[in-house]
Amino acid sequence: MNVTKLLDCIDNIDKISDQEWKDSLIDRKLKELEFHDKDRDKNIVSESVANDTYEKFYGNKKYYSVTDRSKQYVKNWISSESKGKVFLDYACGNGENAILAAKSGASLSLGLDISSVSVKNARNVAVKDNLQNIRFFQADCENTQLPNKCIDVVICSGMLHHLDLSFAFPELRRILKPGGKILAVEALDYNPAIKIYRWLTPAMRTDWEKAHILSFKDIRFAKKFFDLGEMRFWHVIGYIAGKFPFLNKSLQIIDRIIEKIPYIQMMAWMFTFELIKKK
Repeated sequence: MNVTKLLDCIDNIDKISDQEWKDSLIDRKLKELEFHDKDRDKNIVSESVANDTYEKFYGNKKYYSVTDRSKQYVKNWISSESKGKVFLDYACGNGENAILAAKSGASLSLGLDISSVSVKNARNVAVKDNLQNIRFFQADCENTQLPNKCIDVVICSGMLHHLDLSFAFPELRRILKPGGKILAVEALDYNPAIKIYRWLTPAMRTDWEKAHILSFKDIRFAKKFFDLGEMRFWHVIGYIAGKFPFLNKSLQIIDRIIEKIPYIQMMAWMFTFELIKKK
């Protein structure tokens, strides 16, 4: 499918009225929409999208401030994989990754999100940056309404645990071209200290999200639909520097070592994994 036909399809998606859109969503998705609209309905459209989502709206900014290594890995991946490709920021939030892909030379960079507020914020940033090869639209990740085999590369950053993977993975496989790649960035559900922190901060997450932090069971499920590419583990103990910044350098050195040790790496706060559609 060429870019013009793909954009025509997105034009049709954009024509769906707000009421039709809400009527099409089940209760779980309506709660997600309301939660994220509320969190992102801030006067942020003139700010950099680098202040996106977690760091901007939640009280755990100090912990995300020590994740530079994983952030840089994701940025490098997007920059290298998006050039000349049709790129999709799947559940894009305020659009940081789609913006990066557009600036990195994607032939077309797309961002979809269930939240109209997020889409509006992302569009405003794209206009401010004068980007022509980018498009944001409101859609359901589990039923995007995009054409078959239209996407080359997908980034899904911290959003799979918001979705029912029994719908999301088949939908991703459907829209990906043969040989297409996904990079997922997710929290990992094994570290007891992080489990306690999540339990102590329930207002930061929807009920669905709390119950669906990813584990290796979800990776096994993903392999029913895709080949598994590189999987990496991040921040086994480095997040402690969020509370004690003077330890950051030492903890990062230790993390680089223990993130590679089987079983210990299961205690990582985050992990990244590639999913590849067979040619």
